[in-house]
Amino acid sequence: MPCRKRQNSNVVFNGYLNCAINHIAKKQKFTRSCNMKLYSPKVIGDIKKDYGFSLSKSLGQNFLTDKNTIDKIIDQSNICHDDLVIEVGPGVGVITKELAQRAGYVMAIEIDKRLIPVLQDTLSDFDNVEIVNEDILKVDVNSLIESVKSKVNTPLRNAKIVGNLPYYITTPIVMKFLEEKVDVSGITVMMQKEVADRIEADEHSKDRGAISVAVQYYCTVHRIANVSKDVFVPRPKVDSAVLRLDVRKSPPVKVIDDKLFFKAVKSGFSQRRKTIHNSLSSGLLMEKELLGRILDDLEIDRKRRAETLSIEEFARISNAIFTCQNKERNIEKG
Repeated sequence: MPCRKRQNSNVVFNGYLNCAINHIAKKQKFTRSCNMKLYSPKVIGDIKKDYGFSLSKSLGQNFLTDKNTIDKIIDQSNICHDDLVIEVGPGVGVITKELAQRAGYVMAIEIDKRLIPVLQDTLSDFDNVEIVNEDILKVDVNSLIESVKSKVNTPLRNAKIVGNLPYYITTPIVMKFLEEKVDVSGITVMMQKEVADRIEADEHSKDRGAISVAVQYYCTVHRIANVSKDVFVPRPKVDSAVLRLDVRKSPPVKVIDDKLFFKAVKSGFSQRRKTIHNSLSSGLLMEKELLGRILDDLEIDRKRRAETLSIEEFARISNAIFTCQNKERNIEKG
């Protein structure tokens, strides 16, 4: 019996030892691969195999595999040693690692809990990276920024956002940052090329829409790169583009009422085929005769469509409507 017990103990011990050795060897091999080319399709395939997960279509997971594009994103984001970077959708940490080498602190926000252990391994060499398993659309980003600044010893000057955004929620994410007036100086994001075209479009472009006016009201827009669909794993159906949005200290036009301005913009583009006279009167619930007089006074043709209006013209229209409505309210009170 004693001999048998010792034999069983040795078997169990040897089993644990072999398991531990295999785990360490596997992790060392994985770590060496990640340090070499984490963006390589082969390494991404190894990660999927080692961690036992498949990429999620519902989360819009397409991992970038082109080093040149990664370098452009990092360089054009203008990251400094005293910056806080909020990264949206770090994936397996390809861009995160580059950011961590330049920024004072990186907060990587990843919605997919399956990627958290991957990120913990690929980013284990960095003590200035925090991984957060959250949905960016549900996060109070300003509170996150304040919490980081309060607990980090090194003073952080600016906050910036970097991310490879899922195609299906690009617009909601960008507008969240702008409408909530998130305290950042710049936003550098990868998105569907079609969306980037709309954001950049001016009043002479057929691509112009409400998001064009909204983003350009808050930011100056710079295209960093066009990115082929062939440099992603898995390969998406469309090409991408990287934009840097530099947040303005103040809007390019004077607007009396922000809410009315954006309501006018949204109304104008909600029925693109209609003239601004018709789309604004229905969207703002205004009498057509009154709106017509306002447009005439501003010398803006009633028959024009929203995509032909500049930000300055939208501002003039919304300011005139506000002034007119305010006069009517004062008359009613008087």
